[in-house]
Amino acid sequence: MHDDSVLVERRIRRELLEKVLPAMYSATMPMTVQAWDAPGEPVPYGEAMAALATQARPFAIGAKWSRPWGTTWFRFTADVPAAWSGPQLEAVIDLGFHPDAAGFQAEGLVWSPGTDGLGAPVQGIHPRRTGLPLPLAPAGPLEVVLEAASNPAFPMVGTRHGHLGSLKTAGNTPIYTLRQASLAQRNDDVFHLLLDVEVLLGLMTSLPATDKRRQRLLRDLEAAFNVLDLYDIAGSAVAARRTLQPALALHAREGAHQVVAVGHAHIDSAWLWPIRETIRKCARTFASATLMMDAYPEYRFVCSQAVQYDWMERQYPPLFERIRERVATGQWQPVGAMWVEADMNLPSGESLVRQLVYGQRYFESRFGRRCNEVWIPDVFGYPASLPQIFAAGGCDRFITQKLSWNKQNRFPHSTFQWQGLDGSQVLTHFPPVDTYNATVVGEELVFSEKNFKEHGWSDWSLMPFGHGNGGGGPTREMIERARRFADLDGAPKVASGTTDEFFAHVEGEIAAGAPVPVWNGELYFEMHRGTLTSQAKTKVGNRRCEGLLREAELWWAAGGDVPVEVAAELEELWKEVLLQQFHDIIPGSSITWVYEDSEAAHAQVAARLEELIEEALARIAPAAASIANAGSTTRCEVVASATGFAPGGGQTQALHDGTVAAVVAVPPFGLAACAAVPLDDRVSVTERSFANGRLAVGWDFDGTITSIIAVREGRQLLPPGRTVDLELAPDHPVEYDAWDVEEWTRGLGSPLGGVQSVTIIDAGPLVATLEVRRSFGRSEMTQLITLRAGSPRLDITFDIDWREDEKLLSLMVPLDVHAREAACDIQFGHVMRPTHASTSWDAAKFEVCAHRYVDLSEPGFGVAVLNDGRYGHGVQDGGVRVSLLRAAKYPDPVQDHGRHRVTVGVLAHGAGLHDVLREAEALNTPLRMVAAGDAGRTDGAPVPLVSVEHPGVQVSAVKRADDGSGDLVVRLYEACGARSTVAVRTPVRIAEASTCNLLEEPQRSLDIADGFVNLTLRPFELVTLRVRW
Repeated sequence: MHDDSVLVERRIRRELLEKVLPAMYSATMPMTVQAWDAPGEPVPYGEAMAALATQARPFAIGAKWSRPWGTTWFRFTADVPAAWSGPQLEAVIDLGFHPDAAGFQAEGLVWSPGTDGLGAPVQGIHPRRTGLPLPLAPAGPLEVVLEAASNPAFPMVGTRHGHLGSLKTAGNTPIYTLRQASLAQRNDDVFHLLLDVEVLLGLMTSLPATDKRRQRLLRDLEAAFNVLDLYDIAGSAVAARRTLQPALALHAREGAHQVVAVGHAHIDSAWLWPIRETIRKCARTFASATLMMDAYPEYRFVCSQAVQYDWMERQYPPLFERIRERVATGQWQPVGAMWVEADMNLPSGESLVRQLVYGQRYFESRFGRRCNEVWIPDVFGYPASLPQIFAAGGCDRFITQKLSWNKQNRFPHSTFQWQGLDGSQVLTHFPPVDTYNATVVGEELVFSEKNFKEHGWSDWSLMPFGHGNGGGGPTREMIERARRFADLDGAPKVASGTTDEFFAHVEGEIAAGAPVPVWNGELYFEMHRGTLTSQAKTKVGNRRCEGLLREAELWWAAGGDVPVEVAAELEELWKEVLLQQFHDIIPGSSITWVYEDSEAAHAQVAARLEELIEEALARIAPAAASIANAGSTTRCEVVASATGFAPGGGQTQALHDGTVAAVVAVPPFGLAACAAVPLDDRVSVTERSFANGRLAVGWDFDGTITSIIAVREGRQLLPPGRTVDLELAPDHPVEYDAWDVEEWTRGLGSPLGGVQSVTIIDAGPLVATLEVRRSFGRSEMTQLITLRAGSPRLDITFDIDWREDEKLLSLMVPLDVHAREAACDIQFGHVMRPTHASTSWDAAKFEVCAHRYVDLSEPGFGVAVLNDGRYGHGVQDGGVRVSLLRAAKYPDPVQDHGRHRVTVGVLAHGAGLHDVLREAEALNTPLRMVAAGDAGRTDGAPVPLVSVEHPGVQVSAVKRADDGSGDLVVRLYEACGARSTVAVRTPVRIAEASTCNLLEEPQRSLDIADGFVNLTLRPFELVTLRVRW
């Protein structure tokens, strides 16, 4: 026989698409349509029904509906013929869908009146779910109410259609056309024939051409289509199905891989849509998920993100009750443990703690169980401190798959123990299907088995299936295909299940002695490095709010019991900040609208926290003005005040902005008088240099720093001939504009130039500042180079009005330090990154994440580059490069346009990181001026609430226990990688102390010695301490 396989396959595909698929509905009839456009934001069901009753207009099929981001409520009516009533009756609705994936275009939600008449969501409508089953509809009048959202499609955001990513610029032109609204009778024989063919055709094409099973499947399918009458599909479908039954009946091969298929809908809490639209996406998706559980009892659905459940509870109570019922039956499993699926690189360690605390508490309070796994499949990299954080939050399992996107190196494991900085381990699985949006087709399953890297010891992998990113979730077709793949030759065995069931299988293998591999250190993502810099205002707003939350908790705790209403408000403020840490918000990869909302949210949270901090300090402040130090080390430094200082033996200096500078001394976590204290140091100023007892800095005629000398060590920090340079580079990634930055971008940069003036504006003796004004492109910048008396740190502050497009602005600090690795600050520790590109794994780390510092050290000496609001760094160019601003055009065409302010510090130091930690905290936790307290204290500043006596131990939180007991909670961690013993003291002798998990539940009682606690911390160990007086 001649090889006609390609031709036969093409025949099958064409006849399937053009003949079989249209025959799924044997009869249809149009429905009558009425419509009402909501004039502004979405409205509740009751308001919409009232408007439909009084303002609805007739609507024709083929007419356009709603402006971008608008809402149209449709009422579809028809008379159901008596012969049509039954399980095959459906309403078919096409809102103007295009072939792109569900969740990225128009969507609809079908409503019923509900038991109370206030409305209950029934099912979502999207391009992969256009049919609404009506098995219980009686003959006679029928009404279907649909809330339709005209969300712009993926390619319609910021293109020739206009800037549709903001409500302010989207316009009012309707963008969708109602194509179909019909009653239809589904032909189940054709429906199941479609599924049979899809399963076998997908399996066939995924097998090797020489595989016997592939060749037999081709002929089996050919035989079925020979039986099929193309002019009577319904009449011949049974015969065609019968022809395929032997091929579907062949059992899976002995030892076949086993796949646990779990329904899922990855719903980005914001991305190419705002948060307000995500709430509706959740309702559509969750309603559909619960509805299908009636028809498919084996179907299991998992869902993460406590905030999305909270939205349902608040705005869709009947749907939330249906979810609770399904959780109780085991068909729905809450997963993930976190408030949102947060980015893991950018939030602080304390923020990640609160993600778990508020997530776990919510799940336990609503569903009676906590999560055992962290589920964050779409996050852009995973720092090495996460295993310890997860374990302390009650999660010893972890699921993700984003590293399958790596461009340079393929990750070597599918299932493994991930070991973190401190040695903690979490059992981790990367589903080998390499997607969290699987559709249960043969191609995915065969690929999954081939891609699985643990065949030597494990038989199990997980496959999350369902339309995702924009929601939608699983469809009945996916579940039907899963049934057919349960035991089918040529494919792995598929069983519906949950993540708990999957991990139970793997843990059983490990318990039996399976040699599970171990990966030590960070899981670096070799893509999306641009998200470390994009949307800088949101990143700075997040860091500022994190610091203010920490301050607010500290100062309220210092004043005694925290009022219930204050504790509740602080929790809500935390949750708002946590929401903005979602992995498409804080990374900078969303539309304009999202950042309009995010920047406004951060501003509102910060303003309220400033008020709360002022109220808290008023309870404890002395009668005279004072200064508060929320940091964990004693501060003796120069500060500026608009109101001046009390006499204290120290000198003052009038500054160029009208404020007065002085040296103050403040204890950790405490207050001190706002008085100028003596300091045995001063800043000397010449025409081209500043110097104090620690640093000397020089510059050339255009303000470029040409020299930084560590005075005590007598070392020049800059290599010969190198200068500290601002560089501007073209920034045009191969793909994913806001997400990616390419390796070659840094090599294309050129010195910024554009200097307009160079002026010494403060000339010592306490503060010396050089002002450099620049104008470049459409942007302007004021650069301040500042050296303070007694400070080992040189600060470079940038005030930028940024108007560029597709450019990267960076600061290059070359360093004459021989270091093979750089220490990069991460949550609860630091990680070492290569300063060279010796291997492909090294070379891939050309842009890395660091929070407050990057340090290059030799034995006994090092230089750290600090910052108060940047994350993207390069350490492979002979120093430290700080990415300051980007200007991608998609998905936000005005990304980062506007005013920005950031400070970068250069710090020379001795051995170790103790000085670096102190200065990084000082830069990011400025001292706070405090007015006279309400209580009118006359006995001076209060004793600090807590003392932690070790320079290598950092304090993440000081707060009252969440349970209202009045106990003090102190969260601390070892930050240098050295075993350390630390004493924790409070003003009152400690009576009881214990270590806790992150949810503040005691785990181990501690010995009390002379009223204080001595703790020995392992390298990078995180400890939550609970004390009682």
